[in-house]
Amino acid sequence: MFNGILIEKDDKGYRAEVKAIEDNVLSEGDVTIKVSHSTINYKDALAITGKAPVIRSFPMVPGIDLVGTVEHSDTDKFTVGDAVLLNGFGVGEVHSGGLAQKARLKSDWLIPLPDAMSPRQAMAIGTAGYTAMLSVIALEKNGITPIKGEILVTGANGGVGSFAIAILSKLGYKVVASTGRVDQKEYLTKLGAIEVIDRATLSEKGRPLAKERWAGAIDSVGSYTLANVCASMQYGGVVTACGLAQGMDFPASVAPFILRGVTLVGIDSVMRPIEDRVEAWQRLANIIAPEVFEDISTDISLAEVVKVADDLISGKIQGRVVVDMSK
Repeated sequence: MFNGILIEKDDKGYRAEVKAIEDNVLSEGDVTIKVSHSTINYKDALAITGKAPVIRSFPMVPGIDLVGTVEHSDTDKFTVGDAVLLNGFGVGEVHSGGLAQKARLKSDWLIPLPDAMSPRQAMAIGTAGYTAMLSVIALEKNGITPIKGEILVTGANGGVGSFAIAILSKLGYKVVASTGRVDQKEYLTKLGAIEVIDRATLSEKGRPLAKERWAGAIDSVGSYTLANVCASMQYGGVVTACGLAQGMDFPASVAPFILRGVTLVGIDSVMRPIEDRVEAWQRLANIIAPEVFEDISTDISLAEVVKVADDLISGKIQGRVVVDMSK
């Protein structure tokens, strides 16, 4: 048996708690991993609190991210002792996930932990930083270079936003951060933002076209915010959409796309091909400075996960939360 977060739903209701878990709760897979670290993403918080129907079958170990070492392998892709990491692929939703001391996974979902990155650093990055990197790569592939102009990052205090600012700044871009917590300007400017704006300027219904400002944007908010971001892009600007903190709707017009040639790129991190994952994680290992991990992340134990999930849903968490299985 091993310790982990187990979500159950039955006649007693919906509940998530730390408990001793038997191996038969784990889903099928050809690699068994001793998990050293995991993390809590917004999707994990929704699953743990039951605020959204994230979990598809019960009982379920949540956690869409994990890093650890291979304990047992039925494939020649990985051997005992290999350091591996995982993001997405339905893990923590339809397949038992990373918020436990053990996981059983399909080898096709795993990638090696980059040599320059510690397990703790990998989970400080997690799906949030990996998604931010995918978004930055999309901007680059669509021709957005630092000389093109300012890049807007919405949801700036969240995990994706925090890493997007740090990555873009390191690459030489001028980054403007949009947040509902403008009192935390110091945190965002330390990450590399040259300006911090109140999200209220973007979160209400706006005009089909607004004044051109942004060369590029990374949006993790959706709804009116994404619509207003698109409306205020420069000609030929590029927006990446990777989240729905404000909502799944997109109340926009076609004007930015047919009159200014704006490109809207969808960023999916869950089912991304392995080659894209390896590229993103290697870029992260090369770009992110060690001090960024201290600014962006905090460590907790398994026993603290349920409480922190509530705080995350309530908007009380800044940056990333790393779950250390040894605590």
